[in-house]
Amino acid sequence: MKLKVLIPNKVFLVEEVEQVNAEAKNGAFGLLSNHIDFVTALTPSILSYRSVEGKEVFMAIDEGILVKCGQTVMVSTGRAVKDANLDRLHQTVAEEFRQLNEQQKMTRTAIARLESGLARGILEIGREGGEGL
Repeated sequence: MKLKVLIPNKVFLVEEVEQVNAEAKNGAFGLLSNHIDFVTALTPSILSYRSVEGKEVFMAIDEGILVKCGQTVMVSTGRAVKDANLDRLHQTVAEEFRQLNEQQKMTRTAIARLESGLARGILEIGREGGEGL
């Protein structure tokens, strides 16, 4: 079976696999090549797969969609991080979330400054327009 993982800006992974394990809103499931075709919404979780060499690999994913069609499993998700070591994957995800939280704080601060500047500009225009009345 071919596993394809897509994230917004690129194809994250294309690999031949024997099995895929994922988690949907109604629980965890496993896919083999002879599994019926289907589509499901994925929850933020650990997706794992067994390579054709028999190696188990783990991938932290954000919410997404999984589509199994024939011998192809496609996953589309907002973010994905892959590692063969589950402990190392946990550390990597924790660090990425920390960085993401810092970026979100800086973004919120920048937006607040823009809103504040816009409000001051509108007030100044209102005062200048009111002087001529």
